[in-house]
Amino acid sequence: MKLAGAVVLWVFLTGCGSANLGTKPTPSPGAKPAVKKELPWLTVPGGRMKTTLFYGPWQCRREFMNQCQMQCASEGHVLKGCMWLADLKLDWEGSLFVLPVDVEAGSRYGIYHCCCDYAELSKLATRTERDKWEGRRNAFRQEWSKRFGDWPEETGKAWPGHHVRDLKHGGNPVDPHNIFPAQPLVHDVYTREYPGCYDGKAPWNTVGAELPYTDN
Repeated sequence: MKLAGAVVLWVFLTGCGSANLGTKPTPSPGAKPAVKKELPWLTVPGGRMKTTLFYGPWQCRREFMNQCQMQCASEGHVLKGCMWLADLKLDWEGSLFVLPVDVEAGSRYGIYHCCCDYAELSKLATRTERDKWEGRRNAFRQEWSKRFGDWPEETGKAWPGHHVRDLKHGGNPVDPHNIFPAQPLVHDVYTREYPGCYDGKAPWNTVGAELPYTDN
């Protein structure tokens, strides 16, 4: 029943991603604990759901690197690097709609960025895109919280929203698929490492471990 529950959960939430189907993945040798943020349980149709965020950045696994190569090529660009930013883990408890039985299920969604050789926007154009995000930010956090659980805060201040494809390289400032809450210190790491990824520098230009972190 965990298999059916995982499928129902993932289709309900996003319609994409990769489900664990009730099993816990085995970390790669040498994996280290990730920065972790566990959100409160959230009531959803048929039960309740909990979101846990695990933060990198890590080198992309082979699957993600291949996806990036295809994405960049389809857009007429060259892949320079790939950065695995975070994993979004979803746990669900409840009853299936079609069967009156209790189930537990889980899914994980790998969030990664393809550093294609995108042209950089001008400072003015980047500022314009950032203004769009800042004007939408509070409403976006509220909508995200309804879907995944309360937007994280630290000492009373909301965590920054990280744009997977950054605004400087043409990222959509308000697309919900392009933004997720990032722990402040981790967000600083993303900011420092993005230029190296776009420049094709190590380690972002090579494939990494299948699962580089542990849940602990």
